[in-house]
Amino acid sequence: MLPLLHILGYQWLDWNFHLDVILLCLVMEAVYLYVVLYLRPVLSDAGRVRRTQALLFSLGVLTIYAASGSPLHDLADHYLMAAHMTQHLLLTMVAAPLLVAGTPGWMWQALLRQPGMMAVGRRITHPVMAIAIFNTALLMFHLPETIELQVEYWWFHLGAHIALVCAGLVLWWPILSQSPELPRVSYPLQMGYLFAQSLLPSVMASFVTFADSVVYSSYADAPRIWGISPIADQQIGGGIMKVGGSLILWAFIGVAFFKWFAQEEAEARGLPWGEVQAELDEMGLTARR
Repeated sequence: MLPLLHILGYQWLDWNFHLDVILLCLVMEAVYLYVVLYLRPVLSDAGRVRRTQALLFSLGVLTIYAASGSPLHDLADHYLMAAHMTQHLLLTMVAAPLLVAGTPGWMWQALLRQPGMMAVGRRITHPVMAIAIFNTALLMFHLPETIELQVEYWWFHLGAHIALVCAGLVLWWPILSQSPELPRVSYPLQMGYLFAQSLLPSVMASFVTFADSVVYSSYADAPRIWGISPIADQQIGGGIMKVGGSLILWAFIGVAFFKWFAQEEAEARGLPWGEVQAELDEMGLTARR
């Protein structure tokens, strides 16, 4: 099949063997399973791990592989800036929240007990700090100079992806935290937080989308596929930065709103919110150890 793809000019569909990404994903999954299967019985206060949590974590790891180890990686490196933006969207807006939601609270507690970790955790997961850390990382890894380095050096590209996932973990913590020591913020604050985040990347997206010339020189000279010009490619990439992320953020805003509404309704009717919270816990919709 591959020779036919080459003949047709679809070399970017070749599934190259990215050993670095494969090893990273295998290590992440192996560490998770080791902690769940072997260390959990040793920890006296370790809670159970729901199947949905394990599934969410595994989907997060799979998303990292899809973004960095599939043909999307080569498409981003050699052909389309839009593919590069898709990678970053998958890592920060899909993989990161899946990893946070899929890691049980007792795992985070074991980490937070280490010297100095609680103080660091409180500082970086404060909503103002979290949104500042994420958007600083987003800006830094979308500058023309750093994009050029990502395209030219595989190790820098991999490092950028790891940094973006870590920044994404910080961003999503106030929304999806599983740790009672560093809990989620209230539903109204979640909505305001996510709304602010939906606006901030618009500046970068607008700069890329409405630029008169190609911002990233590597993609100006890249081989063209699908008849997409460099400017059109750049505009699509800018749209992915803005629209793709905003859709995900607004979906979470909608979920927070309906949870808040349910809480207000329960309290107005004199119903114990704790029972409602327990039902949401069973559905995997709230933080739980």
